[in-house]
Amino acid sequence: MNSSLRTTPSFKGLSAASPASARAKQMNRSSGTAHERLLRTLLWMRGLRYRKNVQALPGKPDIVFSSARLAVFCDGDFWHGRHWRQLSDKLRTGANASYWIPKIERNRNRDRRNNRLLKKEGWTVVRFWETDIHRSPERAADTIEKLVRQSSRGRNAIH
Repeated sequence: MNSSLRTTPSFKGLSAASPASARAKQMNRSSGTAHERLLRTLLWMRGLRYRKNVQALPGKPDIVFSSARLAVFCDGDFWHGRHWRQLSDKLRTGANASYWIPKIERNRNRDRRNNRLLKKEGWTVVRFWETDIHRSPERAADTIEKLVRQSSRGRNAIH
């Protein structure tokens, strides 16, 4: 494969910092994470009906209210680069910085690109950090419920 076409950095020549860190990264999920499930449960209990991980939409949003044209992402703090300045400084001094920094930068750029594409298609995009969901899932659910109920088209999403 041509290295200029590669979408993520190569692991070639790199190894995990420790067996524990290797196991931890292998256990990470792209969907159905604990913070995602927590938020979805609260939304369901409020009578809000949604679709999960809609592949036809840019970025495959975690929660989608089609009639309200609302796309919700539940971003992991590490993978999406929360507090990027501090995180990148920490990664620079750690193992495999040449992999992790470009990897997370690409994730952040992809998130911005997907936001733009969705907005261009008339979607409202909401992103929540995993820590914020865990800290106050009700606040995240309140925000989503308000947006869905405000949408004149969103009435069909509520049962």
